[in-house]
Amino acid sequence: MKTFFLLANTPIPRDLPLPLPLPAWVLTICLVIFFLVHILFVNLMVGGTILVVITEWLGRQNKRWDHLSLAIAKTVTVNKSLAVVMGIGPLLCINLLYTLQWYSANALTGHAWLMIVPLVIVAFLLTYLHKYTWETWTTGRKKTLHQAISVLAMLLLLFIPLIFLSNINLMLFPSEWDKVRGFFSSLKIGNVLPRYLHFLAASIAMTGLFLAGWFGRASSDLSHLSDFTRPELRRIFYKITAYVTLLQFVFGPLLLFTLPAAGITPKLYVIIFSGAAIGLITLMLIFRELRRDDSRIGQSYPWICILFTFVVLGMGSGRHVYRQAALAGHQAQIQERTQEFASALADFNHQLAGQPAAAEPDASQLFINCAACHAPNTKLVGPPLTEIAQIYHGNPDGIVAWAMAPGKKRPELPQMPPFAHLGEANLRKIAEYMLEKGKAP
Repeated sequence: MKTFFLLANTPIPRDLPLPLPLPAWVLTICLVIFFLVHILFVNLMVGGTILVVITEWLGRQNKRWDHLSLAIAKTVTVNKSLAVVMGIGPLLCINLLYTLQWYSANALTGHAWLMIVPLVIVAFLLTYLHKYTWETWTTGRKKTLHQAISVLAMLLLLFIPLIFLSNINLMLFPSEWDKVRGFFSSLKIGNVLPRYLHFLAASIAMTGLFLAGWFGRASSDLSHLSDFTRPELRRIFYKITAYVTLLQFVFGPLLLFTLPAAGITPKLYVIIFSGAAIGLITLMLIFRELRRDDSRIGQSYPWICILFTFVVLGMGSGRHVYRQAALAGHQAQIQERTQEFASALADFNHQLAGQPAAAEPDASQLFINCAACHAPNTKLVGPPLTEIAQIYHGNPDGIVAWAMAPGKKRPELPQMPPFAHLGEANLRKIAEYMLEKGKAP
């Protein structure tokens, strides 16, 4: 009763009469895994773009940061391609599992959702322009323009995830759909902004950890970064990861305590606090790494990555647990309405089957389709029956052919619409009726 009361004013559509291509539990596992792989590369793309802007700005004072910025930019263009490709899987899964809620959210955010593809194309072109003009736009106004391009690309790549996040968030709260008037009003539903802050911090932290390993590996070529040592690069990106992860212990509780109650369950609390505990252990390992000398820094990197993986798995599982709980009532009402409709349809078909078949319409009844434009002796929208009978005397098939695909003969009259939907048999009845009624007395 309580769930029904909460959803009493919510749109309850019927479910689609189509079977899922796979069992729901398989699609659920695929959704969680595919989403985590996708969001990893989104994090690296967004976090990398932010670090490119910061390090290029530092490069105006010290050229070595400019070289590092270019090295980071080269990873961004790869990660953004992987983010797009890996986004297909979770998008397909969520379309199948939450079709009605997902497409409803897309429709409510309207133009912003439709703008995602053009915005992504522009952002990607800007990242390539920024990367491939690095060597030629190095001084003066060109350098300022070069930095402006990176800032614009960053702003676009920050805005696009916000559209996705608002849609994902909006689909969880069908009872709030009637309040939405486009994208910006959807930001007021749920806790979009705390979720977005958590996403941004995760993007920078994950990128820092990735770059600590990318530049810290023994096989990496650092000839273009001769002003940095390998241990120094590890320390720089370890620090970024550590201090931004500390911020997550602020954004995390903010996110938790602003979550609407619709999907809060004890299971969710267990997952969140377990993830936070593993995150704290990971943070301690990173700070221990920072205290090591240059010869030993990086020894715990594999363990840090493993622990981060568990934290990310917890986040992905927690999202799904919350989504399932938040939509449980709406999904149940959809199934109930679908069953009611199926039952009513079955009753209707049963009653219809017990009635005698309707008699086929005669020619005079079928002629109602034509009577608005063709009178017996008077020109209305089209010629009268008397004129038609003269043109098609003894040729009812000619009238049928014309009615199936009419052209335009007379400039003073509008073109006749086709009547192929009536079928050739009915059109022949009408043709014979018209020739009979149009015969001269």
